[in-house]
Amino acid sequence: MTDHAVGDTVLLPGTAFLELALVAAEQTGCAGVDELTLEVPLALPASGGVPIQVRVDAADEDGRRPITVHAQADAPDGPWRRHAAGVLATAGAAGAELTAWPPADATAVALDDFYQRAAADGFRYGPAFQGLRAAWRRGDEVYAEVALPGSEHPNAGSYLVHPALLDAAVQAVRAGAVVDETVVDRLPFAFSGVTVHAAGATGLRVRLRRAGATGSASTSPTRRARRSPPSRPWRCDRSPPPT
Repeated sequence: MTDHAVGDTVLLPGTAFLELALVAAEQTGCAGVDELTLEVPLALPASGGVPIQVRVDAADEDGRRPITVHAQADAPDGPWRRHAAGVLATAGAAGAELTAWPPADATAVALDDFYQRAAADGFRYGPAFQGLRAAWRRGDEVYAEVALPGSEHPNAGSYLVHPALLDAAVQAVRAGAVVDETVVDRLPFAFSGVTVHAAGATGLRVRLRRAGATGSASTSPTRRARRSPPSRPWRCDRSPPPT
């Protein structure tokens, strides 16, 4: 995750928060993430880790479960701070098969200096997060191919969707000029209607579509690793939840 920085600050990517929520949905019998909003960025230290707590509350009458993500970033005995909140869904969104590839009538987008331009704007993507391989534009739609570098393939099976892979998919928004180039902050801060249909992918085909002030995305895995169990199992303890 140290390959994801804004300026000189390494931030936990929004897609990592989404991965935490998706795993929580899987563990609690939910179909996916109905909505997740990132409230405060989580800066990562130069060395060591940051304790993170994911809390899922009881389901409401419709089966939806509130979820929050807290971190204790300042000190081992410091306060827990809420960084994200949302709702887990009972029903998943339908998947999309992106089989007609490259898409018909789409224009290729040049990516030769994409990461250099991103760095000039303050977004420093290290090797693990430089996964955007190709992009096409058709009207308000952007299509892209993204892939993990070979060094990250052994880790893909430890995730539902590797955060670096999904972050590369989001980068296609910038590459396809779907957003106004005068907007400085292009990091994703909210997700809605997210369902995983295939876990452990090392490559994705992506379709992003503008929908008013928001947008929608579909992904289809091109290569998949075998999903492995998490290295640290989920557990419950009797400590009070953060406030």
